[in-house]
Amino acid sequence: MDTLTALNTRVSVARLTEPGPSADQVRQLLAAAIRAPDHGMLRPWRFLVLEGEERERLGDIMEWRLLRRQPEADQCARDNIRNKALRAPTIIVAVAEITEGHKVPAWEQVLAVGAAVQNIMVAAHALGIGAMWRTGDLANDETVKARLGFADKDQVVGFVYLGTPAGALKNLPDEQPETFLRELPRGRDE
Repeated sequence: MDTLTALNTRVSVARLTEPGPSADQVRQLLAAAIRAPDHGMLRPWRFLVLEGEERERLGDIMEWRLLRRQPEADQCARDNIRNKALRAPTIIVAVAEITEGHKVPAWEQVLAVGAAVQNIMVAAHALGIGAMWRTGDLANDETVKARLGFADKDQVVGFVYLGTPAGALKNLPDEQPETFLRELPRGRDE
């Protein structure tokens, strides 16, 4: 699939199943990721590739966080949160490892990792791999970051779920770029 076709046809795939991407495909996804724009060549992206039992460990972290926030959570809620780590055969956790005090502000470093995740999403589509980018409260929890091996200063940018699409892909909306164009306002500074 050529680049423009991949960009123009990519959709998020919410329901994923086995098989997940091969080791070679994961390497290709990460190779695409690290080609993202990066002001200052800081290379802020860090990735955890979770498969098999490692997803169970992420489920442990999710359940632990649930119980910290809701100690009375019943078994159904606990099972539900644990199963979120099992929604796909492979999960790539993308984290911005922030270089503090650098001329490149932290928000630009986070954007660079966001661009890396977008590269993963497009590359996955081009390889025929279903992908879903998720964040949520888990991405902003300091104790979760620590359990994933990162510092408070760092930012989880996304949990990228990867696998084989289970069912038909959703239809893309028929939108035109002109819908999103704006003109520079006139008259305020003149």
